[in-house]
Amino acid sequence: MTNGAQALMKTLVDAGVEVCFSNPGTSEMHFVAALDDEPKMRAVLALFEGVATGAADGYARMADKPAATLLHLGCGLGNGLANLHNARKGKVPVLNIVGDHATYHVKYDAQLQSDIETVARNVSPGFVRTAKSTETLCQDAAEAIAAARTAPGQVATLILPADVSWGEGGVPNAPVAPPTPEPADDATVEAIAKAIRSGKKTALLMGGHSLREPSMLAAAKLAAHSGATLLAETFPTRMERGAGLPYIERLAYLAELATVQLTDVEHLVLVDAKAPVSFFAYPGKKSYLVPDTCQVHTLVAPDQDILASLNKLNDAVGASQAEPKLQPAKRPGRPRGKLTAEKVCKAVGELMPENAIIVDEGITSSLMLSVMTAGAPRHDMITLTGGAIGQGLPNAVGAAVACPDRPVIALIGDGTAMYTIQALWTMAREQLNVTSIIFNNASYSVLNIELERVGAEDAGEKAKSQLDLRGPVINFAEMANGMGVHAVRVHTAEEMAKALEYAQRMPGPHLIEAVIPESLSGVKRRILPWMLRSLPNLPLSVSKALKRKLAP
Repeated sequence: MTNGAQALMKTLVDAGVEVCFSNPGTSEMHFVAALDDEPKMRAVLALFEGVATGAADGYARMADKPAATLLHLGCGLGNGLANLHNARKGKVPVLNIVGDHATYHVKYDAQLQSDIETVARNVSPGFVRTAKSTETLCQDAAEAIAAARTAPGQVATLILPADVSWGEGGVPNAPVAPPTPEPADDATVEAIAKAIRSGKKTALLMGGHSLREPSMLAAAKLAAHSGATLLAETFPTRMERGAGLPYIERLAYLAELATVQLTDVEHLVLVDAKAPVSFFAYPGKKSYLVPDTCQVHTLVAPDQDILASLNKLNDAVGASQAEPKLQPAKRPGRPRGKLTAEKVCKAVGELMPENAIIVDEGITSSLMLSVMTAGAPRHDMITLTGGAIGQGLPNAVGAAVACPDRPVIALIGDGTAMYTIQALWTMAREQLNVTSIIFNNASYSVLNIELERVGAEDAGEKAKSQLDLRGPVINFAEMANGMGVHAVRVHTAEEMAKALEYAQRMPGPHLIEAVIPESLSGVKRRILPWMLRSLPNLPLSVSKALKRKLAP
């Protein structure tokens, strides 16, 4: 007879879940054994649960469908929470399968017993369920998959007790169709059309699935017709970019700079995005970044049809036939001399191939990446949606599994790389087409900046040592080689370009360790808080020019 795990495997692949990123333990052994019975299911082993969850996130961003994770009990789920947080904030469809003790074993409170449902609700608030029997397991699974795939996407968690998995009498369940998104209603569209026709300064803030080509072109028609400004959320889940697409400026991470972008906007139209708020609270500064004089309108909620709503708005204002302004093809040129973070970004913009996937977790080191790649060949960019570092390398694993014919370039800070460095081993094991570029500036640079922005003055040596990665300086090239990834250390722009060209010619994976100074250090870091404080008192044209200089 078919056991629960075997029936579950069939239910998964029938619903289009064809990859499982796993870090299993004893309770999951029947699921592991069932992998041999289902040739359509690819199993990818991760050495840490945060790699498995981050890989499932990256896979879904590029495949537009969920992968499964296989995690061991509450502890394993807990180890993967940070990247599931990023997936939740990015509205990414992920299916967690979390093994649990057999139902009759729970009462003994064994060493690994925990309240898995409570842990799961932090990242999976819309669907957490413990399977109660082998007979109902596959119905639970089908509903979990449908929940994950329901627009805009979410993390769904199915807890699988060991005896439900090994029990006989499992019956596969047919897929459950998620609901079809509806467009914005006529009244909403007409109200926003009226605001646009008023002639007041209007901006569209775009996020989620609106940053794909069809929706961006529709928004660009509106901008060309009405003069509206197009902005993207600070950390997009996935953004299509490059020559031949509309250029959409991302909202700055620093609240002071985002305020400059929004200060003269009188109507802010949300397109699958939230009204912007500061990432953290700062003494004496506002958390809500929308100007008091600005009216906020929601055109498209995350669970609605984005393209249909934008098309309705274009019809309402007469923009349907407008010619969108597109980004011309332009490379930044080949960098030369001593290596800096900006020159690394310049090398990527100059040499990146067609149809690449960029995973950006460079933090302060990748500030110039967007401008350096704006006119590069068409590509997708994945960013740090939830702010929990350690996402980049696992996302690169998942993106490469989802799109094996596309090169993946992951730009990663040295501090964040160490959270999930085990992802390199999975890249080598799966022979993934990933080039990881590690910015090694031996510092938590962003926290050095934040130390001054929050007003924690007079920091001494003990405090500063908590933000310093020197003593010893980490050698990422040696670590990568030890995990089977071809790796080099580079100190000049010429070496950087040569290493990137080699990585594109030869099968992956590769790692390039870029030894660089901090992007914002010394005098630059000392004057930054003063400059940010001064922005509200400067003429708008000057403050906007400073914004473009600091975060283009």
